[in-house]
Order: sequence, then C-alpha cells, then structure tokens
Amino acid sequence: MRYWIRALLAALLIGAMPATAFAQADKGDGDAKKAEAGSQLPPLPDDKTVDQSANIAGSVIRYKATVGSLPVRDKDGKKIAEVVFTAYTVPGSSPSRPVTFAFNGGPGASSVYLNLGAIGPKRVRFGDAGDAPSDAPLLQDNPNSWLSFTDLVFIDPVGTGFSRSLEDEKATKKDFYANDPDIKYLSRIVYDWLVKNRRLRSPKYVMGESYGGYRAPRIAYELQTQMGVGVSGIFMVSPYLDPASVSGDNGLSPLPWMIDLPSMAAAKLEREGNLSAATMAPIEHYTQTQFVTDYFAGPKDKAATARLVNKVTELTGLDHDLVSKLNGRVDIGTFLRESHRTEKKIGSVYDSNVAAFDPFPGSAERKSNDPLLNSIIAPTTSAMVDFVTRVVGWDVKDAHYKALSYAVNQAWDRGTPDDKPVQDLRKAIANDPKMDVMIAHGWNDLSCPFFGSKLLVEQMPSYGVDKRIHLEIFPGGHMFYTRDDSGAAFRADARALYNR
Repeated sequence: MRYWIRALLAALLIGAMPATAFAQADKGDGDAKKAEAGSQLPPLPDDKTVDQSANIAGSVIRYKATVGSLPVRDKDGKKIAEVVFTAYTVPGSSPSRPVTFAFNGGPGASSVYLNLGAIGPKRVRFGDAGDAPSDAPLLQDNPNSWLSFTDLVFIDPVGTGFSRSLEDEKATKKDFYANDPDIKYLSRIVYDWLVKNRRLRSPKYVMGESYGGYRAPRIAYELQTQMGVGVSGIFMVSPYLDPASVSGDNGLSPLPWMIDLPSMAAAKLEREGNLSAATMAPIEHYTQTQFVTDYFAGPKDKAATARLVNKVTELTGLDHDLVSKLNGRVDIGTFLRESHRTEKKIGSVYDSNVAAFDPFPGSAERKSNDPLLNSIIAPTTSAMVDFVTRVVGWDVKDAHYKALSYAVNQAWDRGTPDDKPVQDLRKAIANDPKMDVMIAHGWNDLSCPFFGSKLLVEQMPSYGVDKRIHLEIFPGGHMFYTRDDSGAAFRADARALYNR
C-alpha cells in the first residue's frame, strides 16, 4: 500500500508509478494502440504559429505560440515516432535570450501541468482546494509565467498529449517506454528543436516535474556529453530524484519514514496556521537525529519506542493509540485517511490538505483514486485541446489528447531502482562550473517529499563554491505553483537564477 500511494503521484504526475495503480483506469487505449501500430492515422498537421499577448507580472508580453511536431528516427533513418511540442517565443529577441525545455513526468504525463499551471503565459485553474472537474476550462493570463525572461518549449513524450509512436506495441515499449531510451530520444528532440529554430547560441535550461525531475538532470548530462549542447541550468519541480531511497520498506532502513514525516508535520502545521521554515526547522532536525536513534533501537526498546510514538503523534496529529499500534511508523495511506477521518474525507498524496469525500468511508481499505488527481484531468485536457485546435488552429484529426496516459505508465519498464539522476546531476555540475540548479518542492507533498531532496543536497560536494544547488520549499503540495503566492515566489527565485 505504501508504494502504491507514493506512486499515485510520484508515478503519475509525476514520479514512477507501478502498473497496478493505473490498471483500473485505462485498460484499452484505442488511439494509443492505433498510433503504435502506425495504422492509417491521418498525418499530423504542419507546425502552426499564432500571435498572442499576456499580462505577466504587470507587463504585457507579446509572443508567438507554436504547436508542432518533430520526428524520432531509428538508426536507419526511418521515422518511428512523432513528438508534439508547444513553444512560446518572444520575437525580435537577442541570441542571448534563454530557452527552457519543460517535461512533466508520470511516466505517462504530458507537459500540460507545467504549461497551463506553472510557467506558461496562460493558465487554467486546477489542483487547488475548491477546484472541481466541472469548472469551466477557461485560459487566463498567468501573472507567474516565466516568459518574461525565457522562451518556453513544452515537450510531450511519446504516448502523451498528441505525441505518438509509429511502431507496434513491442517495439514502442523497447524504444520509448523505459528509463534509458526515454532520456536518449528526448535529448535528441531538444537538440533538433534548437537546430530547427536556430537557437544553439541561446542559454539553455531544462525543467522537469516529478518523474520529469528524474529526466531533467539525465537529459542535461546527455545533452552535455552526447549531443554537444551545454546547459546553463536545471530546474527540478517536486522531483522523483532518487528512486532507490523510496523503493520500499525493507524493515531496516529509516529513510522512507524519515522522508515522509516532515511533510506530514507540515500539513498539520498548515491546518493550524503555523507553517513556516522556522517552525519546520526543529522538526527536520529531530527527523535526522533522535528519530533515527529511536528507530534503530527497535520495538524491543520500550523507552525508545515510546519516545518515537509520542513525538510522531505530536507531529502528525493522529490518534496516539493508532500511532502506537504502528510503532511510530505512519504510512502515507494511513495518514491521508486518518487526518480527515472525522470529516469522512480523504487527503491527496499530492497535497494532503486537499481532500475530497471518501466514497467508501466504511471500508477498511481505501477504494478510491486520488482526489486531486481526479480533479485535474478534465480542466487540463479540455483547456489544452481547445487551445491547440481552436486558438492555434493546429487541426489534428482522429486523435485523443492524453494529459495522463495510464497505458504508458502500465507499459513502462522501470528497471532496478537506482540513483542515476543523482549521479548524472553530480557529473553535469562537475562538468560545468557555470551551471546552476534549483530543486523546488511544496511542504505538503507526500508523493515526492521535500525532505528526500534535502537529505540528498546535504550529501552533495561543494564544487568549490557555495550553493550550486538551491533547494526552495513553498506552501502547497506537489503542484505548489497552483497557489498564487507560491507561484509568484517560485517565479522570483527562478528569475534570480536566470539573471546570474
């Protein structure tokens, strides 16, 4: 249950999710299977560009919005897939204007969440408390967009959005639905876009959310070392950065429990109106010190277990008897349900303070999908398809836009959990003394908790200077940027990094 819950976002939007979590929702993806077989689908339209404007941070920005595709070819030059992108560029800019390539995760997520939720020039409301699937999917200017200081290219991996494989199911899985091939072809897509648009002289940045955070440092390193493209900076948003550290509970390592506990405490503090970096600091210190000592003492040490149970009860706000039965080891599923038990609601793994009514409150086990996840599919899909087809006029035929593809996630070959993103991040930074890195999290996220990144950053080399890696934590959850204040603070911190 623990890994299923974590995956429900870490895999979905956004980290690495086991097949069972998706199986119920998408057993037959007709469009995807037709595309994979390359069977009689109409060709994708030519690239289409329209002029637009948006009021961003108080200034009107005029820009071009382009929807188009790039081919993926095998070693013999045969086209085996088509990758669709959405680009926002400010015309007349100097060659020194940055360009940022953005990826969401899943595996199986399109880039719509970063596009229409975080940094694109337009946004649709989703993912916050009170948002509902039936809300009108109307795009509005995004005051927190990054288009003021960087052009933006949002890339939908094969099987997501309108991107599609032209191979059969077996070849598609081998060439696209696995960790390493994913990095190879997406890095080539970045390179091809730069060449096609004559932007090789521009400063280049890579951004990834959740499983996109697994992609981002690996793509940056691949661009550096295999594509011949330098990367000025990496942004990882709620990243699924080290699969090995959260791959499961073997009964010995305290890491999974350590990584989750501070986010549980943050959710309680936020409900009490008392969440801040200052109130979180002693909790983080406890988690790295006394919690570990008492954890390793084991349940046979009654005094240590009592200390641990009492402290975890205090931090989470859960019932003491329940925490005692768990020996102070509170799993995510229990926390999400018990935190809202009196309201007969269930919290979201993406933001545990976003809750919905439990459709089966009397059941011993949770029987519903994630409440936040359920609420974002309709507005993001409808808003994106309307933008692409009506506003831009990219007249795609006989294709269903996949904001989240359960079929892709179910087919994904995850290999063995490892720390490849951390390894490649270390090497990419070591290769380039001018590269900057930002890791951004929401306090309440239990799918990709901030504390895992904090522990990793604390183990990184200094590379001769202070703070090559900037860890920023904001109010909210996995998609903290849907909160106006957090989105604005994220934008300000990012702009400072670009200005360096």
